[in-house]
Amino acid sequence: MRSRAKPTCKALAVLFFAFLACQTALAANAPIRANKGMVVSANAIASEVGAQVLRRGGNAVDAAVATAFALAVVHPTAGNIGGGGFLVFRPDQGEPEAFDFRETAPAASHPNMWLVEGEYDFRKHHMSHAAVGVPGTVAGLHQAWREHGTVRWSTLLKPAIRLAADGFTVTHGLGASLASALPRFAPYPATMAQFSDDGEPLQAGTKLRQPDLARTLRRIAARGPDGFYRGVTAELIVAEMRRGGGLITLDDLAGYRPVKRVPIRGDYRGVGVISMPPPSSGGVALVQMLNILEGYDMSAHGFGSAAAMHVSIEAMRRAYEDRARHLGDSDFNPDIPLARLTGKPYAEKLRDQIALDAASTSATEGFTWPLESEETTHLSVVDKDRNAVSLTYTLEWGYGSGIVVPGGGFLLNNEMGDFNAAPGLTSRRGLIGTEPNLAQPGKRMLSSMSPTIVERDGELLMVTGSPGGRTIINTVLQTIVNVVDFGLNAQAAVDAGRYHHQWMPDQVYVERDGFSPDTLELLRARGHVVAERTAQGRAYVIVVNEEGALEGGVDRRRPDAGAAVHD
Repeated sequence: MRSRAKPTCKALAVLFFAFLACQTALAANAPIRANKGMVVSANAIASEVGAQVLRRGGNAVDAAVATAFALAVVHPTAGNIGGGGFLVFRPDQGEPEAFDFRETAPAASHPNMWLVEGEYDFRKHHMSHAAVGVPGTVAGLHQAWREHGTVRWSTLLKPAIRLAADGFTVTHGLGASLASALPRFAPYPATMAQFSDDGEPLQAGTKLRQPDLARTLRRIAARGPDGFYRGVTAELIVAEMRRGGGLITLDDLAGYRPVKRVPIRGDYRGVGVISMPPPSSGGVALVQMLNILEGYDMSAHGFGSAAAMHVSIEAMRRAYEDRARHLGDSDFNPDIPLARLTGKPYAEKLRDQIALDAASTSATEGFTWPLESEETTHLSVVDKDRNAVSLTYTLEWGYGSGIVVPGGGFLLNNEMGDFNAAPGLTSRRGLIGTEPNLAQPGKRMLSSMSPTIVERDGELLMVTGSPGGRTIINTVLQTIVNVVDFGLNAQAAVDAGRYHHQWMPDQVYVERDGFSPDTLELLRARGHVVAERTAQGRAYVIVVNEEGALEGGVDRRRPDAGAAVHD
C-alpha cells in the first residue's frame, strides 16, 4: 500500500505564496472613498449627475431620482422611463420603505394570452407589442420624491433633459451594445432613427442626441406623472400600441399607481437586512438563504472555498424552489407564506436536509423556468446624513421590446414576458405554468430585482443591488456574505467571483476564471454539476467602513460604470 506523500517545504512555500498573492490581489481592489455622500451606478455620467445633487444639498432620494432619469438617456440598455422597478429607502431616522413601481398587465390581459391556436407563441410573449406592460418608472420615482425629496422636481430632470437634447459621447461599450441590438431594432423605424446612423452602427466618439426624448422629459419635468400617463406622451404610447397590436390603452396609463410596501426584514449574524417584498422575489429568497447560511461558520469555511460554496449552493437550491412554487404579486396572491419562508424555524428544517459532503438533487418532477433577461440596472446612493437608497429598474431585455415610441423618444419594456406562459404549461424549453405568476389585468409580474440595504446596531452598513435576471438574488447574497462573513471591502466584495444555482436546471454556473480549478473539482466531487459562464450580474455597492467613511464598489464586468462622490 502506497503511503500518502507529505507536502514538502517547497510545496508549502508555493501554497503560502499563492495564498499571499490571493490576499494581496484582494487588498489591491481598493474602493472609492468619500466622507459625505456617494452614488454608484452603471454609468459614470449618471453617477456624477446624482453626486452633483448631493453637493448642492439634495438628499439620497433626490440624487437617486436624478441619476435614474440620467440613466434613461445615457444607458438605454436598461435605464428607462418606459419600464419599471423597485426602490428601497432607509432614512437615517424612521422606518425603511419599499416603493413598488413594477409594470402592470393591461386590462385586456388574460392567462392564456400567449397561446395561438393552443400553442405557446414565444415571439408574442417576448417580442411583440403585446409583451409591453404598463410602465411604472415615472410614477414610482415621483412618489418617492413627493414623500422624501427636497429639491424641486423639475430641477432633478434638468441634467437628463440636457443630456438628451445636447447629446453625449458614445462609448465603446455603448457602441458595441447598440451594434449588437440593431437586428432587433430593424422592424421599428423610430428605434433605428434614434440608435443608428442611417442604419449603420453608431461609432464610439460620436454624439448621441435624442431630441424626442428631451421633449418627453420636459413634459414630465413640467407636469410630473401627468406628463407621461396623460396628454401627449400617453397618446403617443397608445398610437404605437394600435399600430403594433399592443394592449395598453389610455385608461391603463391613467390608472397606473405605484404601491408603497413594507420591506422584507431579516437578521443575519446580528446585521439587519432590508429588501423588497413581492412582487419581487428577491427579499424573500435572500432572507431565506441567509437564514440557512447562519447555521454555518462561513468565515471558518473560508472565502472562495468549496465548503462555503457548497452550503451556499444548497441554500440557493431550496430558496429558488420555494420562489417558483409560492411567489407572485401579493395583491393577487394573499396567501403567500411570507412569514414561514423568511422565518428561522423553516430555515433550520431546510438546513437539516443539507449534507456537508454531498449535493442534493433538485426534484425532477418539478418545473423549469421562463426566460428572464439579465439586462437590468441598479444604483446605490448614500447622502451626508446617511439616508440610503437602493434602486433597481429595468426594461426586461436589453433595450426592452426594442420599440421606441415615435415622437416620444423612449423605449418600451417587454416585461409581460415575465409572466408564466400559460396555466399548467411546462416544457423542456423552460416554460412554467404555476398560478401565482399568470397574467391578469392589473397584475404585476414576478421579479428577481433585489434592491437591499443592510444595517448594524441601528446604523447604516451597506447598500447593494445588481441586474442579472434570476442571478440577481444570488449576486446580492454574495456581496453581503463577502462583507459580513469574509470582511472584504466594497470593491473586493464586488470583484469576487460569483456563482449561481436556481433549483432547475440542477446545475451550478460559475464565472469563468473566478474560482480555482481545485475548488471546482471539489464541488464536482460532492456531486454538483458545474458549468462556466461569462460575467454574472453587475453589483453596485456602498459600504460604511469602521471609520464611518463610505466605500464604493464599482462593477467593471461591463464598461461605463462609475462612482461619484460628495466629499
